[in-house]
Amino acid sequence: MQRPWHVEHVPFPKRPPRRLPTILHPDELQSLFAAFTSPKFRALFMTCYAAGLRINEACRLQIPDLDSRRMLLHVRHPKGGRERYTLLSPRLLQVLRDYWRLPRPPLWLFPGPTAAEPVSTDVAREAFTLACRDAGLTKHCTPHCLRHSFATHLLEAGVDRAVLQKLLGHSSVRTTTRYTHVSTELLRCVVSPLDLLPTIPTPDRRPEVSHG
Repeated sequence: MQRPWHVEHVPFPKRPPRRLPTILHPDELQSLFAAFTSPKFRALFMTCYAAGLRINEACRLQIPDLDSRRMLLHVRHPKGGRERYTLLSPRLLQVLRDYWRLPRPPLWLFPGPTAAEPVSTDVAREAFTLACRDAGLTKHCTPHCLRHSFATHLLEAGVDRAVLQKLLGHSSVRTTTRYTHVSTELLRCVVSPLDLLPTIPTPDRRPEVSHG
C-alpha cells in the first residue's frame, strides 16, 4: 500500500482456534446405530462411518455406485468435484442389501419424498440429532463425526496415511495428518523420553538439618 508500516503493526483478523474433531468410541457408535428407528437412516449413517463419507456424499449415492465385485464404493458427488473410490466393507454391503430389499429404490440409494430425488441433508441431520439424543451421547456430535471416527480408527489400525488420504479424498496429506493429533491409541504408543534414560539411583534419605 506504499505506506511505511511495520509488519507487526498491520491489522489482521485473528484466526479462530482450531479445535480437535470429535471422535466416537466403538461403544458409542454401536449405541448410536442402534438408536435409529428408520432402516434408511441407520444404513445411511453406517455408510458414512464405514466408508468415511461426508453427509452430502452419502445422501447422493446411487445404486450403480456400489461395486460388489471389487468391493469399492464410487463417490460421484464429492467436495471439490474430485471423484474417488473408497471402501465397501462386506458388513456394510450386507446392511445395504437388507435395507434395499425394503423400499427397493430404483436409482438413489437413499431417496427423498419421491424416488426421483435423493434424501435432503437437512432431513438426514435431523434424524442424526434425534438418534444421538436417544443414544444418550453427551459429546457434541454432528454427522461429520462419523468421518472423523473413520479416519482415526483406521490410523489406529495401522493404515498408511497416504492410503487414508485417497480414501478420504484429501488433496493434501497434511489434511489427513491432523487425525494423528486425536488418536489416543497412537499417543499411548509413544514412549516418554524419561523412560529411555538409564535407571536413576535414588539418593539415601537423610534427616533435614534444622537451621533454626
